[in-house]
Amino acid sequence: MIRRLDDRGAVTAEFAVVVPAALLLVMLTVATLGAAGTQVRLEHAATQAARLSGRGEDAARARAAVDAAVPGASLALTAEGDLVCALVTAGHGIPLPVPSLRARACALAGGG
Repeated sequence: MIRRLDDRGAVTAEFAVVVPAALLLVMLTVATLGAAGTQVRLEHAATQAARLSGRGEDAARARAAVDAAVPGASLALTAEGDLVCALVTAGHGIPLPVPSLRARACALAGGG
Protein backbone atom coordinates (compact mmCIF):
# COMPACT_ATOMS: atom_id res chain seq x y z
CA MET A 1 0.00 0.00 0.00
CA ILE A 2 1.47 3.33 -1.10
CA ARG A 3 0.48 6.46 0.77
CA ARG A 4 0.31 9.56 -1.24
CA LEU A 5 1.44 12.83 0.33
CA ASP A 6 -1.09 15.54 -0.24
CA ASP A 7 -1.53 19.16 0.69
CA ARG A 8 -4.61 18.64 2.85
CA GLY A 9 -4.64 21.20 5.66
CA ALA A 10 -2.14 23.51 4.00
CA VAL A 11 -4.81 26.09 3.22
CA THR A 12 -5.97 26.08 6.83
CA ALA A 13 -2.42 26.62 8.07
CA GLU A 14 -1.82 29.46 5.64
CA PHE A 15 -5.15 31.04 6.62
CA ALA A 16 -4.21 30.81 10.30
CA VAL A 17 -0.99 32.73 9.59
CA VAL A 18 -2.38 35.34 7.21
CA VAL A 19 -5.53 36.39 9.11
CA PRO A 20 -3.78 37.68 12.28
CA ALA A 21 -1.24 39.58 10.16
CA ALA A 22 -4.01 41.13 8.07
CA LEU A 23 -5.97 42.11 11.20
CA LEU A 24 -2.86 43.70 12.70
CA LEU A 25 -2.31 45.68 9.50
CA VAL A 26 -5.92 46.89 9.48
CA MET A 27 -5.77 47.91 13.15
CA LEU A 28 -2.51 49.83 12.66
CA THR A 29 -3.96 51.55 9.59
CA VAL A 30 -7.05 52.66 11.50
CA ALA A 31 -4.89 53.89 14.41
CA THR A 32 -2.64 55.81 12.01
CA LEU A 33 -5.62 57.48 10.34
CA GLY A 34 -6.93 58.43 13.77
CA ALA A 35 -3.55 59.91 14.68
CA ALA A 36 -3.52 61.90 11.43
CA GLY A 37 -6.95 63.32 12.29
CA THR A 38 -5.71 64.23 15.76
CA GLN A 39 -2.68 65.97 14.23
CA VAL A 40 -4.93 68.13 12.05
CA ARG A 41 -7.04 69.08 15.09
CA LEU A 42 -3.83 69.88 17.02
CA GLU A 43 -2.71 72.24 14.25
CA HIS A 44 -6.04 74.07 14.37
CA ALA A 45 -6.00 74.20 18.17
CA ALA A 46 -2.44 75.59 18.27
CA THR A 47 -3.33 78.26 15.71
CA GLN A 48 -6.46 79.26 17.61
CA ALA A 49 -4.62 79.38 20.96
CA ALA A 50 -1.81 81.50 19.49
CA ARG A 51 -4.30 83.93 17.94
CA LEU A 52 -6.28 84.24 21.16
CA SER A 53 -3.12 84.86 23.19
CA GLY A 54 -1.83 87.31 20.60
CA ARG A 55 -5.04 89.34 20.92
CA GLY A 56 -4.50 89.59 24.67
CA GLU A 57 -7.06 87.00 25.78
CA ASP A 58 -6.25 85.18 29.00
CA ALA A 59 -4.61 81.73 28.99
CA ALA A 60 -7.81 80.08 30.24
CA ARG A 61 -9.63 81.05 27.04
CA ALA A 62 -6.80 79.58 24.92
CA ARG A 63 -6.87 76.45 27.09
CA ALA A 64 -10.63 76.13 26.55
CA ALA A 65 -10.15 76.37 22.76
CA VAL A 66 -7.55 73.59 22.88
CA ASP A 67 -9.76 71.40 25.09
CA ALA A 68 -12.68 71.88 22.71
CA ALA A 69 -10.58 70.76 19.73
CA VAL A 70 -8.56 67.95 21.35
CA PRO A 71 -9.71 66.86 24.81
CA GLY A 72 -6.79 65.98 27.07
CA ALA A 73 -4.17 67.90 25.08
CA SER A 74 -1.58 70.02 26.86
CA LEU A 75 -0.92 73.65 26.00
CA ALA A 76 2.25 75.68 26.53
CA LEU A 77 2.24 79.39 25.68
CA THR A 78 5.53 81.25 25.23
CA ALA A 79 6.50 84.78 24.25
CA GLU A 80 9.26 85.00 21.65
CA GLY A 81 10.03 88.61 20.90
CA ASP A 82 6.90 90.17 19.43
CA LEU A 83 5.30 86.73 18.86
CA VAL A 84 3.16 84.56 21.08
CA CYS A 85 3.64 80.86 20.37
CA ALA A 86 1.43 77.94 21.38
CA LEU A 87 2.70 74.37 21.61
CA VAL A 88 -0.06 71.77 21.83
CA THR A 89 0.79 68.14 22.62
CA ALA A 90 -1.46 65.08 22.74
CA GLY A 91 -1.26 61.30 22.70
CA HIS A 92 -1.87 59.44 19.47
CA GLY A 93 -3.49 56.17 20.55
CA ILE A 94 -1.14 53.97 18.53
CA PRO A 95 0.06 51.04 20.67
CA LEU A 96 3.69 51.49 19.63
CA PRO A 97 6.58 53.37 21.26
CA VAL A 98 6.35 56.49 19.10
CA PRO A 99 6.53 60.12 20.29
CA SER A 100 3.45 62.17 21.11
CA LEU A 101 1.80 64.36 18.49
CA ARG A 102 2.77 68.05 18.62
CA ALA A 103 1.73 71.21 16.87
CA ARG A 104 3.23 74.69 17.19
CA ALA A 105 1.82 77.98 15.96
CA CYS A 106 2.78 81.63 16.52
CA ALA A 107 0.86 84.89 16.22
CA LEU A 108 1.85 88.53 16.48
CA ALA A 109 1.36 89.80 20.03
CA GLY A 110 -0.93 92.77 20.52
CA GLY A 111 -2.81 92.17 17.30
CA GLY A 112 -6.18 93.03 18.88
